[in-house]
Amino acid sequence: MKEMTAKEVEELLNEGKKLAIIDVREVDEVVEGKIPGAVNIPLGLVEFRMHELDKSKEYTMVCRSGGRSGKAAKFLESHGFKIINMTGGMLAWEGNVEK
Repeated sequence: MKEMTAKEVEELLNEGKKLAIIDVREVDEVVEGKIPGAVNIPLGLVEFRMHELDKSKEYTMVCRSGGRSGKAAKFLESHGFKIINMTGGMLAWEGNVEK
């Protein structure tokens, strides 16, 4: 599984790179703020919503600390998706957030 730090993700976004970010935290966690443009698909729903994803795209998975996003990344990779796990999760995120 490919990994990227929160700082690396922030730098790519600041450079204008368009990233497909999936936040796998629960809805009540995301209300406190998420990376701008991230799509919320709670971990428990990833299996049921993966049909919404495009296997030709690369997705960056995010959660609170990196654990749940790692599980989601492994699951989606096993189904042929290209995934990067953001290590440290939102606890390590220092960039802008949208509410």
